[in-house]
Amino acid sequence: MIPLSIRKKMINKDKRSASLSHQCDLLGIPRSTLYYTASTKSDKDLVLMKELDMLYLEDPTRGTRRMTKELRKLGYNTGRYHVRTLMQIMRLKTVYCRPRTTVIDPARYKYPYLLRNLDICRPNQVWALDITYVPMQKGYMYLVAIMDIYSRLIVGWSLSNTMEAEWVVNTLKTAISGYGKPEIINSDQGSQFTSDAYVDYVKSLETVKISMDGKGRATDNVFIERFFRTIKYESIYLHHPETGQELHEICTQFINYYNEKRDHSSIGDIPPIKAYRRAA
Repeated sequence: MIPLSIRKKMINKDKRSASLSHQCDLLGIPRSTLYYTASTKSDKDLVLMKELDMLYLEDPTRGTRRMTKELRKLGYNTGRYHVRTLMQIMRLKTVYCRPRTTVIDPARYKYPYLLRNLDICRPNQVWALDITYVPMQKGYMYLVAIMDIYSRLIVGWSLSNTMEAEWVVNTLKTAISGYGKPEIINSDQGSQFTSDAYVDYVKSLETVKISMDGKGRATDNVFIERFFRTIKYESIYLHHPETGQELHEICTQFINYYNEKRDHSSIGDIPPIKAYRRAA
């Protein structure tokens, strides 16, 4: 096996050559190890962002005002506008436990939410797709994960230090090549999922329907949100990765364990892979 350091030098970044994602696949290089660079955020901001991430996992209903108050309780002197900027970078979406009195114009929704009152009774009926911020000792990255809702199986995931639509599409393509096409793919209304690249790709699948969460709803994508909380508290926050390669190894080990060995009470106290294969 060629060492990773040598394989990385074989990557050709000339725009006229094959895409970087394709070259990574051919050389067996995790995309995160190629793209990871130290964050340009200040050390103070990185500390604040980690605190915000933990506060969000504790209570995702906190908006910028409450987040600012919580940070001040912890001894951080920061303002609400700065907190809002950091939350936007982190892609933290405040959720609401109760119906909002403001009526959102349906025309502003890119696609409707198709899961309401839907009986999810088989694998590949519904996949959920989302992105989360991952704090590191010397920077941060983003994790995209795709879950089969029926079995809770993570059918695809990837790391990047940017949130490009192409990154999401390539991760989805890899998942479909391994598990086949789902009937519905549900996401939020983030720019990666409303982009032409994402929408055009899903439409090209012909039989796959696009579903999108309502703005600010707490329960629309709850299963994958729970997965993000689990992987952070049970693995990432315990190991404190310093590099993209370390983070990739941690995620690989945990997701393999989550899929193949971790029992879930909601699917009969068996691992997701057994629930997926049993019903497939």
